[in-house]
Amino acid sequence: MAHDSFLPADDIRTLFSESMSRMYQQEVPQYGTLMQLVAQINERVLAAEPALQHQLRETGELDRLSLERHGAIRVGRAAELNMLRRIFAIMGMHPVSYYDLSEAGVPVHSTAFRPTDDASLRRNPFRIFTSLLRLELIEDDALRARAAEILDGRDIFTAKARVLVAQAEAQGGLTEEQARHFVAEVLETFRWHQHATVDLASYQALQDAHRLIADVVCFRGPHINHLTPRTLDIDTVQQQMPAVGINPKAVIEGPPRRRCPILLRQTSFTALEEPVRFAGEQAGTHTARFGEIEQRGMALTPKGRALYDELLNRSRQTPAEADNEAHQRQLAEVFADFPDDEDSLRTLKLGYFRYGLTEAGRRQAERGESASGDIDTLIEAGLIKATPIIYEDFLPVSAAGIFQSNLGGVQHQAYVQNANQAAFEQALGCPVQDEFALYARLQDDSIRQVRQALGA
Repeated sequence: MAHDSFLPADDIRTLFSESMSRMYQQEVPQYGTLMQLVAQINERVLAAEPALQHQLRETGELDRLSLERHGAIRVGRAAELNMLRRIFAIMGMHPVSYYDLSEAGVPVHSTAFRPTDDASLRRNPFRIFTSLLRLELIEDDALRARAAEILDGRDIFTAKARVLVAQAEAQGGLTEEQARHFVAEVLETFRWHQHATVDLASYQALQDAHRLIADVVCFRGPHINHLTPRTLDIDTVQQQMPAVGINPKAVIEGPPRRRCPILLRQTSFTALEEPVRFAGEQAGTHTARFGEIEQRGMALTPKGRALYDELLNRSRQTPAEADNEAHQRQLAEVFADFPDDEDSLRTLKLGYFRYGLTEAGRRQAERGESASGDIDTLIEAGLIKATPIIYEDFLPVSAAGIFQSNLGGVQHQAYVQNANQAAFEQALGCPVQDEFALYARLQDDSIRQVRQALGA
């Protein structure tokens, strides 16, 4: 089959994310309300801050603002994770980074499937945070064996989905018609199933071990547990959720509000209590699915991330405030030691930047005049400019905080056995990519392009 007859992976990813959003809004109507609230607040921010709107338009962020969503899914077996890798590859999404959530009391380890090249990120940066249950962390031998038995007895993918994945791999892509069938079949894996595969007693035993274990093990499929719109003002969203009938989690996860946003801030509404029918027609409820909001800032270098982690750990040495305003004040005091202007973040090499020609630089390049000097010299000459590279990944402490708040709010102690990236990658079927290397490549590519344009 001719390569040009295939639908581009970016388009398949967009088709998938839009279809998933429609499905989730039908299943969880509060998510639709949340999206409307976020859109309204984004519009107000853009109207009030013309400079921000101009910057977002210049960097291409404005066009993808409404597309900037992520979802999360949790699977129970290595084979399930491996199949998801193959599915996401067809959408141009690849595993980036390894996250150990067990150190925060959540018995999973994770990666994020996302686009990795600049062009695809600009088209649609949709990503799925994907977690694999760590059965070895269940202390009760009999319960661990029972959970493994339940998981071994299910197939979370439709037969047609498996056929289409194999077809895409064999022929190197999918036509538009095949891609639409593929998305429809894959959505079945992410769909909510009201009927559990176990009886109520088994569910309760697994839930007593950890509520997340019950969520992963006891259903026909893993179901998407949240989707996430991107906001330009997460603090206002947090404040206004109750006004539209949405109950927010207690505090915003991640760094405090800053003039120069860094990394990722997240909040959510609390998970819904949903009716479930257990084996034997026993009635009960399950709590797992929710809506999340994210506000993304600058990607940090290893040096910047080390400083972030140090300050976050320092902030956690003081008992956490249950009130978000007090929590943010506490964070802001600690993070006063993190530079909050772009020049410092760039010159101290704390953040990653994308370099481009200014108008003066473009005119000079068009005249064929070369320019010499290092990046700082070219910036001082007004020929190039630096804009922050947006962080596309996740923070394990924040992810654990979101998960815990939507699993009944019960805090768990960290598990004794922590990171095991080798086992995760073996289940995945490939190594995860290093996020720092990806950001460094984006930065280096932009430097090379401006130097080439200026003949430097």
